[in-house]
Amino acid sequence: MTETFVLNLHSLFKSGWFLVGGFVLAIVLTPLISYLLYKFKFWKQIRQDTATGEKSTIVAKLHAKKRNTPVGAGVLIWGSVLIISLVFNFTRSQTYLPLAVLAGVGLLGLFDDWANVRGIGRIKGIRARDKLIWLTIIAAIGALWFYFKLDYNTLHIPRYGDVVLGVWYIPLFIFVVVAMANAVNITDGLDGLAAGLSTFTFLAYALICLIIGAFSLSYFSATMAGALLAFLWFNIYPARFFMGDTGSLAIGATLGVMAMLTNTVIILPIIALVFLVEITSSFIQIMSKKFFHRKIFLAAPLHHTFEARGWPEVKVTMRFWVIGAVSAVLGLLLALISRG
Repeated sequence: MTETFVLNLHSLFKSGWFLVGGFVLAIVLTPLISYLLYKFKFWKQIRQDTATGEKSTIVAKLHAKKRNTPVGAGVLIWGSVLIISLVFNFTRSQTYLPLAVLAGVGLLGLFDDWANVRGIGRIKGIRARDKLIWLTIIAAIGALWFYFKLDYNTLHIPRYGDVVLGVWYIPLFIFVVVAMANAVNITDGLDGLAAGLSTFTFLAYALICLIIGAFSLSYFSATMAGALLAFLWFNIYPARFFMGDTGSLAIGATLGVMAMLTNTVIILPIIALVFLVEITSSFIQIMSKKFFHRKIFLAAPLHHTFEARGWPEVKVTMRFWVIGAVSAVLGLLLALISRG
């Protein structure tokens, strides 16, 4: 018992150092990334159309002032994590899979940001359908690797135990990764919102990984949290730059992989509650407009509704942060109970 406690305490301190390392490296790289984004005028193009095709007049009006803010700074987050993870050679079996997803989806998002900046396509970027296809392909590769190479095929239900899913594990994996990628992407609509919420979730997973003894995965999560905090320093209103799809899609997909690696899919909706609410609000809005030709919310996702009702952007962000912090702690407690 004493040896286990000392080991966990040592790993906790080590995770803390990796958090600091991720923060410092991202801070150091920020001037370079910022210089390049401004030099090449990587300006974000405000998309004028909604997911259902009509003009997005409310959001376009609310965010018109952000037209000359560069996008694509998410590379600062996953770039810092990749450097630290490879330099310190985290355990391959635990971290190479989330690293591969982080980089792969990050590159997909970077291409989408580039298309947005260049104004390519009717919606100024990759079409949602095409993006979904590519995300599904990446998630499917991960799912097949987990199922056939790592023999993952169970779902852990807190206070009940593991349920063997067999081949159904593959579609579950794909759904979780794709859903989380889109959830974080949809939430990334206000300065600092997605970065702050993501920091809470990765901090929670850093501690969950310590609980289950996945120490290298804890170091990875802590590094992600540190890099996110550094990014957040410059992304708080008024933002110097935006993470764009290169950040939000990669962060969300990686969160999905973290949930699968730690077998905490059931707890994930609690840990990432705000992300779940945001993507659900968008789904409800789309379905309502498609089948009933009316809107449920003034604007979707939900944070835009509060903006449209007159809440200052900072107020919406801070209150969503509070909810996200509480839900992350609650999810961590549930993880502790389920492993007890």
